[in-house]
Amino acid sequence: MAGRDLGVTERAARVGPLLFVRLKLKLVAGNLRGNGVRVAGFVFTVLAALVVAGLGFLGVSALRFAPAEIAADVGIVVFTVFLVSWAIVPLLAFGLDDTLDPSRLALLPLRTGQLAAGMFAASITGVWPISALIVMSGAVVGIATGLGGVLVGIVAVLLQFALCIVTSRLITTSLSGVMRTRRGRDVLAVSVVLFALAGQIPNLLLNGGFSTDPGRTLHAMASVLRWTPPGLAAHAIADGGLVGLAELVVLAVLVLVIGRLWIAALSRALVTPDASTQGASVRNSRGLLARFLPDGQLAAVATKELKYARRDPRGRVIWFTSLAVTGVMAFSLSRGEGAGGPGLVVGPACLGAVMIALQSANSFGIDGRSLWMNAVTYGTGREWRIDLTGRHLAVATIGAPLLAVLAVAASLLAGDLALAVPGALTAWGVLGVGLGIGAVTSVLVPYSVPERLNAFTGAVPGQGGIAFVASFGAMIGGGLLALPVALPVLLGATWVSVLAVPYGVLISWAGRRLAGNIGFRRYPELVGAVSQGG
Repeated sequence: MAGRDLGVTERAARVGPLLFVRLKLKLVAGNLRGNGVRVAGFVFTVLAALVVAGLGFLGVSALRFAPAEIAADVGIVVFTVFLVSWAIVPLLAFGLDDTLDPSRLALLPLRTGQLAAGMFAASITGVWPISALIVMSGAVVGIATGLGGVLVGIVAVLLQFALCIVTSRLITTSLSGVMRTRRGRDVLAVSVVLFALAGQIPNLLLNGGFSTDPGRTLHAMASVLRWTPPGLAAHAIADGGLVGLAELVVLAVLVLVIGRLWIAALSRALVTPDASTQGASVRNSRGLLARFLPDGQLAAVATKELKYARRDPRGRVIWFTSLAVTGVMAFSLSRGEGAGGPGLVVGPACLGAVMIALQSANSFGIDGRSLWMNAVTYGTGREWRIDLTGRHLAVATIGAPLLAVLAVAASLLAGDLALAVPGALTAWGVLGVGLGIGAVTSVLVPYSVPERLNAFTGAVPGQGGIAFVASFGAMIGGGLLALPVALPVLLGATWVSVLAVPYGVLISWAGRRLAGNIGFRRYPELVGAVSQGG
C-alpha cells in the first residue's frame, strides 16, 4: 500500500505545466473531432484572432510616427485597457473554460504550486492570449527608443503579460465560489454592464462640450495611469534607461506578490465547500400569463419562459443591457448638435427592440437536451408554432412595457413628449419583426447554450461562429424587414407608426408558421444541435 502511495506521489511530482498545455490542446481537439460545424466555428475564431493580432500590432506599432509624449500616453492607456480586460473577460467565460474553475481540478493529486503552474500554462494556451501578446509586443516597435529601449521593452511586455494572467487568475479563483451561485452571477452581470457603460462617460463628456482638446484629455488620463502597474510597464518601454529598469523591478515584484496571493486563494478555494450545492427554497406560482391564458401548451410554454427570464442571469443581462444601452444612446443623441426630430426617439427605441428580439434568435438553445421531451407531445408543425408563440408572448409581455418606458424617456430627453407614441408603436413593430426572424434562425441555425454558470455565454466552445451567424443574420434580416415601417417614421412620417404594430404581428406570424414547419421536419437535427453540451 505504501509502495502504491509512493508511486502516485512520484507521478504527481513529474507533472509539469506542459502536461496542462497538452491536456487543454487534447480537449480542444476532442471537442472538434467529427463535428464540421464546430471546426468551422473554431476556424472562424482563429481567423478573427489573427486579424485582431495583425491589426492591433500594426496600430500600436504606428505610434512610432507620433510624437514621443503622445506615443507614451497612448501606450499607458492601451496597457491599462489590457489589464482591465484580462481582469473582467475571464469572469465572463467562467463556466465555459474548465481551467478557470479550481473546483474542477480539486481531485487531482497535485500540490498547490503544481496546480497553479499548470493553470498558468493553460491560461496562455490559446489563440486569444497569443493575440493579446502580439498586440502588446507592438509597443516595443512603437514606443521604444534605442537598443536599451528594445531590450527593456521585451521584458516589460512579458511582465505585463504575466501580470495580466496572474491578476485574472487571482480574481477568478477568489470569486469562484461566489460565481457558482445565482446571486453572485447576478451581481457580476449588473456590475459588468455598468462597467461597460462607464466606458461611454468620456465620449458623453466630449460630446457635451466638456473638453475640446482630446490630446490634453489623453495626457491627463495617462498622467494618472502612469503610476499603475501597466503604466509602469509602458513608461519603462518609453524610458529605456535606469528608470525603466527600476520600474521593471517593481513590476516583477508585483507579479510575484500577486502570484503568491493567487496560490493562497487557490489553496483556500480547494478546501471551501461549494455554496451552489446548498438547498434553496422553491416557490410555487402559476405565473402572470397563466392567470389569463387557458390551460394548455401555450400557457405552459409562456410561463416557463417567464420563469427563465426571472431565474436565469443571462435573461436579466439581456433586459438590463437593452435598457442601459438604449438610455445611453438617447442621452448622447439629445446632447449632440444637429437637427432634432423623430429620430431622437424612434432610433433608440428601435435599437432596444432589436436587442430584445436578438434573444429569440436561438429560442431552443436554452432548453438543451431537455428539448427531446417535446417529442412526446409535438406531433405536428402546429404544435411547434404554438411553442414559438408561447416564447414570443413571454418576450412581448416583458419587452412591450419596457419599450414604452424607453420611448417616453427618449422623448423627454428630446424635449417632445408627443414623439413617445410613434416611438413606442414603431419599436413594438420592430420587436415583432425581430421575433419572426428569430423564429426562423432558431430552426435553421440552432446551437447549444452552455450550462447556467455564466450570464454572458452565448454558445458552447466551438460554436461561437454559429452563434455569430445566427445573431448577425437575425439582426440584418430583421433590420431589412423593419425598414418599410421604421424608415418613414425616422424621416418624419410619424403616421406610418400606426401600421408598425400590425406589420410586426404579420411578420411574426409568418416567421412562426415557416419556422414551425421547418422545425417539425428538422426535429432530429435541431435536438442534436442544441444538445452538444458545454
